Amino acid sequence: MKNRHRPSAIISAIIATTLLAALPLQAQKEVKPIRALLITGGCCHAYATQKNILKNGIEARAHVVVDQLHSDDTTNNPPLAFYRNPNYAHGYDVVIHDECAAKMDDVSVLQDVLAPHQNGTPGVNLHCAMHSYRIGDHRSPTQAGTDTSLWFDYLGIQSSGHGPKEPIAISFTNTKHPVTKTLSDWATGNEELYNNVQILPGAKALATGFQHQKERKRQGKLIPAQDAEAVVVWTNNYHDSRVFSTTIGHYDETVADDRYLDLVTRGLLWSVNKLNDKYLR
Repeated sequence: MKNRHRPSAIISAIIATTLLAALPLQAQKEVKPIRALLITGGCCHAYATQKNILKNGIEARAHVVVDQLHSDDTTNNPPLAFYRNPNYAHGYDVVIHDECAAKMDDVSVLQDVLAPHQNGTPGVNLHCAMHSYRIGDHRSPTQAGTDTSLWFDYLGIQSSGHGPKEPIAISFTNTKHPVTKTLSDWATGNEELYNNVQILPGAKALATGFQHQKERKRQGKLIPAQDAEAVVVWTNNYHDSRVFSTTIGHYDETVADDRYLDLVTRGLLWSVNKLNDKYLR
């Protein structure tokens, strides 16, 4: 009789072992994904391509579902669908600003754009987002709390322009931060190095970009060769919302670079306080 029941006992043990081995995978499947809203559109960039690179790259690296809000308008004042809706981020855990809207200077619109971030919704800002929503004199250091400084107060760094399209050597200056501790320095292909007019008190620099700018002409004026550097990755605390930003990301080749997508994904997870193995794939 004992021998007759031994095979079933062995089968039961195998099933139990299989179920135990499957538990981590099952637990992983049960992770509630982070919901991110990616906003793209406007001047000077291949957003129709880059929005999909970002969505696919982030979703492949983390338990994140990226919804897209995109405008095909290529002007510097695109009619983005979320304007004049302060509740546009309802239902989302984080907003990714990747729009290029330098000529949108309506204070009431900007206040609506900022409303979710003033009420706890984290933000991620990429490249030309730093040159959007310019109100008044954006080239001189702004005073915090003024209309001219509204967007810069949120970002944490004020930038007014960029140099030529040349490679940028990215050096992580804070290697102990959760976002950067697994990342390595790298050099991009041709990219735009955004300047730093001022770094506001809440901003914490994570990486610096170095660029050799060759002699060139601009508006008929000869500009001598020079070496330039600026903070290119940082965090900010805005009304107790975590904000992550990088000025890198002009060309498709940069946006599609695994190192760039790793950086953006880790920054996003940090912003929602979920940069851990549970949410990383």
